[in-house]
Amino acid sequence: MNRIFGGVILFFLAAVATGQSDYAQVVKVNRSFDDVKTSVVLAIQSQGLVINTTAHVGSMLERTGRDIGSDKRIYQNAEVIEFCSAKVSRAVMETDSNAIVLCPYSISIYSLPGEADTAYIAYRKFPPAHSVKQVADLVEDIVKDSIR
Repeated sequence: MNRIFGGVILFFLAAVATGQSDYAQVVKVNRSFDDVKTSVVLAIQSQGLVINTTAHVGSMLERTGRDIGSDKRIYQNAEVIEFCSAKVSRAVMETDSNAIVLCPYSISIYSLPGEADTAYIAYRKFPPAHSVKQVADLVEDIVKDSIR
């Protein structure tokens, strides 16, 4: 019982420390942005998956901020890696065709100004529906592999 309670407390503290929200899981990693991004890419590829797109969100926000009159720098670096699994997607969507909104899957990697040796990995919180558990498990496995 104490072990479970301790685990819950540690999870809660980690969640607070990493800025959890209703819609995102966030993992703080004490490594550089480039190192964490490489680890995420390798973890995706080790699952036999292909990256569809890498969205350069940080540079887009930096560029467009000036256009709309904002000079606040949100990220030092920020990219969103999109990928999919035909096997998992098919299994999930055969059960629930509405799960199409989850595809492609994405993992965000970002660093904040002034935090040179810290990066964050963020990904969607998935609904508790059993039909999408395979997607949640796949994304969580990739994140776990990338921080080992």
